Amino acid sequence: MTSINKALKHKYDTLYSDKTEKWRQLGAIQKAANIMEVCRKLEFSNLIEIGAGDGNILAMLSEHNFCQNLWAAEISDSAIEQMKKKQIKHLKNISSFDGYKLPYDDKSFDLAVCSHVIEHVEHPRILMAEIKRISKYQVFEVPIDFSFQVDKKFAHFNAYGHINIYTPALFNFLLLSTGFSILQRKYGFYSNEVIKFMYKPFSLKYIATHTKRLLWKCIPWLMKVKPNTYTVLCK
Repeated sequence: MTSINKALKHKYDTLYSDKTEKWRQLGAIQKAANIMEVCRKLEFSNLIEIGAGDGNILAMLSEHNFCQNLWAAEISDSAIEQMKKKQIKHLKNISSFDGYKLPYDDKSFDLAVCSHVIEHVEHPRILMAEIKRISKYQVFEVPIDFSFQVDKKFAHFNAYGHINIYTPALFNFLLLSTGFSILQRKYGFYSNEVIKFMYKPFSLKYIATHTKRLLWKCIPWLMKVKPNTYTVLCK
C-alpha cells in the first residue's frame, strides 16, 4: 500500500497552530453546514472524518448534535494536537494514519466525511477506495479550483498543497470510476465571513467575488460548472 512521502508528512506535521485557528474555524462553519444539508434525510450512529485536520468540522458537527459518536483519522501531528485542545464533546477517538491505509474493519462506520482533502492526495483513488471500504455512506467536498489558465496559478495552489484540480463533472467522474454511487450534490459559495477574511472590503477582488456571486445566482446553470465548493453524498 502506498504511504504518504516523508517530505509531505513533515509539511503537514508542522502546518497547524493557534495562528491558523480563526481561518480554519470560519471555513469549518460552511463545511459542516454542507455535510448536514446533503445528509439531512439520514441518521448515523457513528461518523469518522478522514483528514480531520485540527477538528473544527467535527467541533461544529458535535455542537449541532449531528452524531453522538465522532471519530477522527489524521496524518498531521500538529493537527492532532490542535484537535485534542478542543475537547470536542462527542469525539470518541483520534487515530494517526499514513494517508492511505485506515486501521478499521470493513463497514465500521455509518458515515465517513472527507472534506477538502482529496485535492491534496497524490493517489486519490487509493484513499477513496479505502474510505469506501470502512463506511456505508460517504461525504466528499472539494474546492473547485479549475480555470482555463490554472497552470499559471500553480505556485498559488501548490503553496496550499492543492495538487489535484477539479470541476464538479471531473469529480463526479473520479467518484464513479472508483465505484461510488452519487446520492446528493450541493454546489456552494464561500460564506460572506470567509470572503471578508480573504479580501479587504471593497477591494477589486472583493467586488469581483460578489459580482460573480450575483451573476451565478442570475444564471443557476453556472453553479454546476464553477461553484466555489462541491459537496457530494455517496454510497
